[in-house]
Amino acid sequence: MHRLRWDARFFARPAVEVAADLIGAEFAVSGVGGIIVETEAYLPDDAASHSFAGATDRNRAMFGPPAHTYVYLSYGLHWCLNFVCLPGSAVLIRAIEPKWGIEAMQARRGVRKDRLLCSGPGRLGQALAINRAQDGLPLWQEPFHLHLPAQRPPISSGIRVGVTKAVEHPWRFGLANSPFVSRKF
Repeated sequence: MHRLRWDARFFARPAVEVAADLIGAEFAVSGVGGIIVETEAYLPDDAASHSFAGATDRNRAMFGPPAHTYVYLSYGLHWCLNFVCLPGSAVLIRAIEPKWGIEAMQARRGVRKDRLLCSGPGRLGQALAINRAQDGLPLWQEPFHLHLPAQRPPISSGIRVGVTKAVEHPWRFGLANSPFVSRKF
């Protein structure tokens, strides 16, 4: 599939639009990665968003410029990767289909089955060696590689996973029928 280059304006839009448009994109960190198959959008007025109560040291990157990363530690265990959109909004990268650096992912995760490498934001963070050092970095520079699909693939949408507030929003997007999403739609 032919991939398109992008610029920061792609992310200077509502996170719900960006989340849907990222499905099918190629993404890698230091050459390890695959195809984005699941995302979730978070907005500043969204009670489930880290930005809902305003800027803090933890979420500072969410209020920075678009096309940068927001990385946070979930439950003190898992590093989660987000792409910043408009101020106070971001897209959580929930799952990728592994394509490059699979042996490195397997070693980092301690599992061999491709389906278990990057299906869920914590697994994805571990497989791609995401950590706090990547918080706030621009997506157009190393160690990141991001290319958008030439055409939007068929996508599914539904409610977000693992949130207790604003659960009614259908802001989770996935590649239709992908076995690599964290949870079926």
